[in-house]
Amino acid sequence: MDKSEIFDTQTTFADLGLNESILADLDRLGFKHPTFIQSKLIPIALSGKDCLGQAKTGTGKTASFALPALQMLKPGDAFAALILVPTRELAIQVAKEFHELGGRTGLKAVPIYGGQPIRQQIPLLEGNPEIIVGTPGRIMDMRERRLITYDHVRYAVLDEVDRMLDIGFREDIRKILGGMRNHPQTVFVSATISDEIEKLARSYMRNPEKIVTVAKSLTVQQVAQSYLSVEPWDKRRLLLHLLRREEPGLTVVFCRTKKAVDDVTLFLNDKGIDAHAMHGDMYQRKRDKVMDRLRDGKLSVLVASDLAARGLDVDDITHVVNYDVPEDPEVYIHRIGRTARAGRNGVAWMFVCPDQGDLLTGVERLANIEIPRLEYSDFTPGPIPQAVVARRAEEAQRKAASAESKSRDLLATTKVDPADEAKFPGGVVPMLPPPKRLGGRLATRRR
Repeated sequence: MDKSEIFDTQTTFADLGLNESILADLDRLGFKHPTFIQSKLIPIALSGKDCLGQAKTGTGKTASFALPALQMLKPGDAFAALILVPTRELAIQVAKEFHELGGRTGLKAVPIYGGQPIRQQIPLLEGNPEIIVGTPGRIMDMRERRLITYDHVRYAVLDEVDRMLDIGFREDIRKILGGMRNHPQTVFVSATISDEIEKLARSYMRNPEKIVTVAKSLTVQQVAQSYLSVEPWDKRRLLLHLLRREEPGLTVVFCRTKKAVDDVTLFLNDKGIDAHAMHGDMYQRKRDKVMDRLRDGKLSVLVASDLAARGLDVDDITHVVNYDVPEDPEVYIHRIGRTARAGRNGVAWMFVCPDQGDLLTGVERLANIEIPRLEYSDFTPGPIPQAVVARRAEEAQRKAASAESKSRDLLATTKVDPADEAKFPGGVVPMLPPPKRLGGRLATRRR
């Protein structure tokens, strides 16, 4: 890994204006040089300016807005910082990172999110924490109950703005930012900044500075990635083959839908694999139990949906399986970022069906790498399901009938020069290529 592609090796954290207490914590955590988004955003935030920062997933955006807050706030500054995030899991992760980065500051960061009983979160707020990390819906709910006030917020951050807009938090964001009459310093951070995000940001910011970094993702560099070509009906069998053959450590399997999560989990359990599901339809208490087992190392395979695993922060995850290729390449980067934590390396596998070449290419373009193909000679694909055979036969018949119909229509309207009648049987001049032709495919690395 070339560190100069990820870290600003010409700069130290001391050069950014951070105080000795925070520098001591960073040294204890093993931080040497800031990433490019950190080296650019931290000084601007410390100066008190509003900022709009764009950087790839896995480049250290959380520390870029957390470190300035930890330096600017003092113990006793109740509700002085509000960090908005798209999901409950990310709220937990960001609050945890605040505590790790600011161990010597004495500041408290509490996660506030939906899905957990409000009575469990009220005591956290009654302790007057300096930093609130929460999802928009629960933050608004707490404010309506007068358990949170915006009056003392001096530092507001919107993390993963693109995800919040995708999920549908646009109006919630407007209400929250519009309710802050004292116009706090505001920071937006996002992997992508669309025109809509920029317009939204500038409507609540005062002369913000925009930062766009193109550094590579630390996540991408630390994860050994490969893809496996597989038919849809063979995916569960291939997953089982991988788990039994490779015997990975702590593995997270990502599925696109909640139904797929449940189906895959049930299949693995039936085959003797200790797998547990986690998705948005599960009660928060059950999700918390699964997370506790995961952190304690008491389960080997977690099958999860993307939203449920958002912000999943467990250092010992060794492997990530992209059971379903995500439509959005950014989601892929988030997924593989669940491994390679705390400076470790990780492994990521992606199952790609024959018609998903474009999705694979999109992932490679975003990650700026060519993902190699992985093949197992000892894996035997299963038979093609009868339903698939029947469907393919129907499609072939439909195409042949359509081509024949077009050929007849064209021939019926074709006028043949009498001089050509001697050259072609029956005077019929062929105007289209035959419906079926002999031919071959060019050899490529993807089939």
